[in-house]
Amino acid sequence: MSLSLSLFIADPAAVRAVVGSGDVRVRRAIGGRFKQEMARDDDYFSSEIAAGAPTLYEALTAVVDGGPFADGHAFQYGYAYRMICAFHGRRIYSNNFSPFRFGWLERVDEGLASLGVDAVRVSEFGYGLPSPLPYTDLPGHGVWSPADCAKALEQYAAATGEQLAALDGEVREAIEDCAEWLNAARASEGRGVLGFMS
Repeated sequence: MSLSLSLFIADPAAVRAVVGSGDVRVRRAIGGRFKQEMARDDDYFSSEIAAGAPTLYEALTAVVDGGPFADGHAFQYGYAYRMICAFHGRRIYSNNFSPFRFGWLERVDEGLASLGVDAVRVSEFGYGLPSPLPYTDLPGHGVWSPADCAKALEQYAAATGEQLAALDGEVREAIEDCAEWLNAARASEGRGVLGFMS
């Protein structure tokens, strides 16, 4: 099974504040910006929608309102939350994380740990959604806070050339991507890295 990460540089607090805010203007703005994406996703999940899952806009409405959430269809609320991240942030890309196989994030985490970087872990992007959103396996979600990003950059800068050279080439490239994300977050005050695994 292949997985991928969707990553955003955003203010975690601003993104989180949308959940349960009831802000109709923000919901409409997000719906307008991502109208085509929502139609495409609704088409992709048409069988689930026919079985009772909310459309993506209905899921977005529930996330902004703080519920109610339909049982058994938590994945849609995860994708709605990802749209909120996209609305408030800037997307970043990495070929080293899209697509990837199960176990890859743990390999990269081991590489980070071998460099002395423990402030962040890429496997965090596979965790659950923030409360009160219901739990779902996919999409997973995680946040590297601005403080975590700053600390991880310091740790990465302290790694030696010998430590980097000892890494598997693919893992080293992936870690270099992580360093780029961390630098992008540092360049935007108050922003961190928000990721979704699906």
